[in-house]
Amino acid sequence: MTEKPEKVEKKAPRQKEKKPVAKPDAEAKTEPKAEKAEPQVQKAADALVEKPQAAVPVEKPAAKEPKGARKQKKQKSKAVVARGKRKQAVARATVKPGKGRIRVNKVLLDSYNNMYVREIIREPLRYTGPEVNDLDISVTVFGGGSMGQAQAARTAIANALVKYFEGTNLRERFVEVDRSLVVEDIRRVESKKYKGPKARARFQKSYR
Repeated sequence: MTEKPEKVEKKAPRQKEKKPVAKPDAEAKTEPKAEKAEPQVQKAADALVEKPQAAVPVEKPAAKEPKGARKQKKQKSKAVVARGKRKQAVARATVKPGKGRIRVNKVLLDSYNNMYVREIIREPLRYTGPEVNDLDISVTVFGGGSMGQAQAARTAIANALVKYFEGTNLRERFVEVDRSLVVEDIRRVESKKYKGPKARARFQKSYR
């Protein structure tokens, strides 16, 4: 006799668990909460809309200076540079507002021992006026000897004062006193020749 095959028990398929659906009573309970929250939000929004700027004072930005004012400040503190020459000496004078100090190569003019040199350099200041007492004059000079440098510094200072006080008749006043105050001297020393110690002198002989 043939054996009957054993019956295989079929497992029932798993049913998906259904999520609990909120009951109508729960929905009804949540609605009034939402209604209560809405007026609070509206009140806060109304408070912000009603007083947006009253709580925080607004600071105005600092006013910028006009461009014309900056130019005026620069003009007040202007500095003028002029040149003067004599023989091999070259001088450059700078005039700017100050306390009436005069320096030659960073040394005060009053500290120079030679009174004659001091008077030569100060000569243009005598014919300018009391305005010079509010100016600082700085001169740089090189080349040549002591007298050549003094005369070059004098010309440089005179030309610088004419530029500083432009629009006045200061140049005409200098020309009336001494033309060399404003105009550079073009004369130069004649060059040395052979057979002599200088341009024209000749070596002498003691025999014959």
